Amino acid sequence: PPIVEVSLLNPQLTPERLGGKQLILDLKAIDEQGRRYNIEMQVRRFAAWSTRGMLYLSRLLSDQLEAGEDYRRLKPVIGIHLLDFTLFAAPEQADQALWCFEMRDRARPEVRLGRELQLNIVELRKADRLGQLSERLSAWIAYFEHWREDATMSTHPYAPVQRAIEKLRALSADEETRYWAEARAKAQSDEATLL
Repeated sequence: PPIVEVSLLNPQLTPERLGGKQLILDLKAIDEQGRRYNIEMQVRRFAAWSTRGMLYLSRLLSDQLEAGEDYRRLKPVIGIHLLDFTLFAAPEQADQALWCFEMRDRARPEVRLGRELQLNIVELRKADRLGQLSERLSAWIAYFEHWREDATMSTHPYAPVQRAIEKLRALSADEETRYWAEARAKAQSDEATLL
């Protein structure tokens, strides 16, 4: 269903946030059916990543009700996490880049315990390499993985991706935005070198 509301969480890039874990550019969205979405991109793996993701989803669910309100008012929450690293690296997992986790019974996975929580994970690098997803999803994966490559992206055929590229160019023209983006890239390179 179409998204009717989007909010950027913690949109301010400050010098204090440039050190990796402090940088948060998550989106919260609501579709026309009232479902809540937590959309985020992770550029590096850290130990408590899955715990943090489930905590954010749980908060999106619990924040919908005040004390004494009817549980039936709750709308499902859906996490969409775009990972710029490989999360599932076992050989038997090498052919899958799109994952959907839900509340299901272990012995009978066809039995689902409601639809309140869902976490979708896209391993971007793996998805780009495998190239087996729908045309629209593949177009967005190409954007996230190759947005810096003007030669590749300037001729991309998918119109929404072209609009995103134009928006990114407009943002990049803003001197302060460009400064903080470059400062963040430098901080990440410095941290990687130190590690």
